[in-house]
Amino acid sequence: MVRIAVVEDNEHDREILKKCLLRYEKENKYKFIIKEFQDGEDIITNYTAEYDLIIMDIEMMFLNGMKAAEKIRQLDTDVVIIFITNAPQYAIQGYKVNALDYMLKPVAYFSFSETMNRALRKIKTREKEYVTIAVKGGKMKLDVSHICYVEVQDHLLIYHTTDGEFVTKGTIRDADGQLDPGRFFRCNRCYLVNLEYVENYQGSDITVNGDIIQVSRSRRKPFLDVLNEYMNEVVK
Repeated sequence: MVRIAVVEDNEHDREILKKCLLRYEKENKYKFIIKEFQDGEDIITNYTAEYDLIIMDIEMMFLNGMKAAEKIRQLDTDVVIIFITNAPQYAIQGYKVNALDYMLKPVAYFSFSETMNRALRKIKTREKEYVTIAVKGGKMKLDVSHICYVEVQDHLLIYHTTDGEFVTKGTIRDADGQLDPGRFFRCNRCYLVNLEYVENYQGSDITVNGDIIQVSRSRRKPFLDVLNEYMNEVVK
């Protein structure tokens, strides 16, 4: 199942894209979930990082596709973006937002299908595990493999990742429920650590990606057991 956003302010062009998608879906035996937006402003308002692919017009009345893509990239670094345009000179700027490709209007099915082949190959090869968190202005996807540990402070969850820190409202139980218990361990009331990033363990302290975190007395033996089991699985 592939989740696709179509962002196009021209109804006629939007219908052409939908017909192309439905034809491609039928011919290639895919299942698409398609959501339509009429402007760049519409998709970035309370953006939810749920799409695998965004097909977006560059020239739109309120917020053009390039500006919308820049805002989307702040919340979603992995979604595949394809631009459609009447003016190819604008599409060259797509490298700034890591766009996969662009298609010229009027969109022809052959070129559309070739671009879709590339897009779906990329989606398939970059399949990862994500958690989605609420942030100001919408929702954001975090690659689980990049999360070093999660900390709770005053009803705020702080996700410490290799890409920086990201804050959302919640409890440590909320984070615990989202993450694989075979990979993440709750070492005390305030911290949930990714075993992959544990660098050292001495006494009651562990070093996680350079930061020192304390393991509570009651959790020391369970932590060692889980860490040893995890390391043995990694070595296999």
